[in-house]
Amino acid sequence: MLETDSPYLLPRDLMPRPKSRRNEPRYLPHIAQTVAKLRGESVETVAATSTLNALGFFGLDRP
Repeated sequence: MLETDSPYLLPRDLMPRPKSRRNEPRYLPHIAQTVAKLRGESVETVAATSTLNALGFFGLDRP
């Protein structure tokens, strides 16, 4: 799963930096891109895997 961690830990490489300096779920695409780069995978693969993991974790039906 992917998360934004906490409202006080904004990704250090997020540009431009938001004025509020608050971490929010809208930055998840940035997190996914960073994870994909570090894992040597496509963003689509990371997103699909993360989605399936979250669905399984919460006991929701998989598509």
